[in-house]
Amino acid sequence: MSRTINQEIILNSSPNKIYDVLTDSTQFSKFTGANAEIDLKPGGLISLFDGMITGVTIEAIQNTRLIQVWRAGNWSEGNYSLVMFELDGDDVKTTINFEQSGFPEDTKEHLESGWHKMYWDPLKSYID
Repeated sequence: MSRTINQEIILNSSPNKIYDVLTDSTQFSKFTGANAEIDLKPGGLISLFDGMITGVTIEAIQNTRLIQVWRAGNWSEGNYSLVMFELDGDDVKTTINFEQSGFPEDTKEHLESGWHKMYWDPLKSYID
């Protein structure tokens, strides 16, 4: 079984707006309803969903790409996952090509549905 999740999400907003919501601690907290701290410098620490997700920013290219390594608080020590958001679009529509790899094998199904429940659906509601 593959330990990679690939999802394509199309949102009715510009890459600039989507990038800002995903990378600004205040906006991220508003769209998820949970506290977030996001440092976009390479090596900068991130804490999402009231600290349930912690990690590090690997790369942040304005309006184009965000790569982070993170772990859920209930994963075994030493388990980290790589997440990548690639944004492409124009002033009215953005396609997010999302990939997550390296997560614990028994979490794939939960993660696949969790991205929709915790990210994509609330993000769509937030930008509308």
